Amino acid sequence: MNVAVTRAADDLPRRAFTVDDISRMMEAGIFAEDERFELIEGDLVMMNPQHIAHDRIKTVLNMALVRAAPADVFVGVEVTIELARNVLVRPDIAVISQSVYDADPKTFARPRPEDILLLIEVASSSISYDRRVKARLYARHGIREFWVIDANERTTWIHTGSTGERWSSIVERAPNEAPTTPTLPKLSIRLSEIG
Repeated sequence: MNVAVTRAADDLPRRAFTVDDISRMMEAGIFAEDERFELIEGDLVMMNPQHIAHDRIKTVLNMALVRAAPADVFVGVEVTIELARNVLVRPDIAVISQSVYDADPKTFARPRPEDILLLIEVASSSISYDRRVKARLYARHGIREFWVIDANERTTWIHTGSTGERWSSIVERAPNEAPTTPTLPKLSIRLSEIG
């Protein structure tokens, strides 16, 4: 991917995009099909390619989540979710109600907070971003549970109880401790066991 990026100058106004803007740009072919980005409160944020450690954890965790998930949910990898008029996110893994996808196929998934059981970000170089920006964003939009997994150290931070822009609980799990969630009681995986 060879895309020019820029960093906004402090205190200077810049163009804020909406989901509708993104849809029009996609239709016009402005974005290449392999471009990975998110729309975070009007700002386009380019996403980096991922290393093997990231992909390995994401793939094994996805398989475990699929085995533990009830029949009425999807376990999606890098699905695009519209949380607001100016927010499009692509979490590494989303456990989400299938009913969200009973919509116009040319739109983005627009779940209500109760439609999302769990969002997971697996990070190697973006831990700080995921733990600060994404955690605040997901809390603001009422996501009930959010995990950040360090792909290198294999530590998991489990965020629950979103209120405003904060979480009432953030629990750290070591690589040899199985992260658990009440929404998927059959889930059993230790990140330390992933080859």
